[in-house]
Amino acid sequence: MTLLLKYLSSCWFLNNPADLVPPNSFMWKNVAFYLVSGIIVESLIADPADGTLEVLGRTIMAFSSVAVLLLVEKKWSLFSQLYTSIFVCENFIMTLAIAAEGLDYWLVLKHHPYREEIGIGIAVFLVVWYISIVSYIFRGFFKYPTSTSVIYAFSYFVMTYGIPMLLMDI
Repeated sequence: MTLLLKYLSSCWFLNNPADLVPPNSFMWKNVAFYLVSGIIVESLIADPADGTLEVLGRTIMAFSSVAVLLLVEKKWSLFSQLYTSIFVCENFIMTLAIAAEGLDYWLVLKHHPYREEIGIGIAVFLVVWYISIVSYIFRGFFKYPTSTSVIYAFSYFVMTYGIPMLLMDI
């Protein structure tokens, strides 16, 4: 639990994730949570089968993106640390997205007139926060300048969310 709290503090920009070394069991539990929570969110939005395929595609793209970045930077030994840092924070954001889906459902039941605006606002906030967290993680691991880490974080977001979503729409 202590390790999880240290990782979660990275989501609030309080802890350098490069200083954390996760054990194998923590890494795989994190991946399992990523898959389950992602499938829940995508199944609430679309068909469960399509959602599952999209989450599997995102997972493959996430591992591939992290691997390519580490190979380019010649820091392969940081693979488990980097992807665990990203996945823990992504799991946190995904948990908030599940709560947002619940809020959206409740607003639909209440016929709230600004339901769509509230949903869009929450979604934009979560995406910006996610890109900020990944940028922070990249800065912590690679000492990139802020602009470079934001570009890499945005690219990572497009690769892990945009490409699988695009492939699912084809």
